[in-house]
Amino acid sequence: MKRIFQYAATIIVILLLAACAARVPSQPNDMCLIFREFPDWYKATQKTEDKWGVPIAVQMAIMYHESAFKKEARPPRRYFLFIPLGRPTTAYSYSQALDGAWADYKRSSGNWRAQRNNFGDASDFVGWYCYQSHRQLGIAYQDAYAQYLAYHEGWGGYSRGTYNSQTWLIHYAQRVQSRAILYQFQLEQCKEKLEAM
Repeated sequence: MKRIFQYAATIIVILLLAACAARVPSQPNDMCLIFREFPDWYKATQKTEDKWGVPIAVQMAIMYHESAFKKEARPPRRYFLFIPLGRPTTAYSYSQALDGAWADYKRSSGNWRAQRNNFGDASDFVGWYCYQSHRQLGIAYQDAYAQYLAYHEGWGGYSRGTYNSQTWLIHYAQRVQSRAILYQFQLEQCKEKLEAM
């Protein structure tokens, strides 16, 4: 009898852990399906668009290319032989915000309780960052290509054109722009249904 209870307890713990595991969208290439699966994400990105002026499609394209919508995303650990040396950066979660940028965001936005692994806060961070890029560098909110280059290189790096020597980054920014265009087209097809949810 004791074994049955231990077995049942083990199964319950496994099921609880599985239920708590962070989910990712099952169809990350379809904006409408993402928001049907995660309606709170739609509300969060809409709130960010209203607050900072950054289109939902641009926010989502940046987060897709930064983390593939993985809540616990981090850069891979580095190793010397078998000894772990840590991670190359402090990037974390949906937005892959670095510690310093996240601290700047919290101070500047007044969102002191923000957490990087909260989707709404990550969306707000992306909106804030793109707003700053618009304000400081004149980058249009809907220009996902330039917004991503500034997001990746920082405002100083973007101003100095550091991305010009990184062909891979330019190609990557083009992919972000293409995804933002696709997401915008998809969103226009299902926005009324999303609003009714």
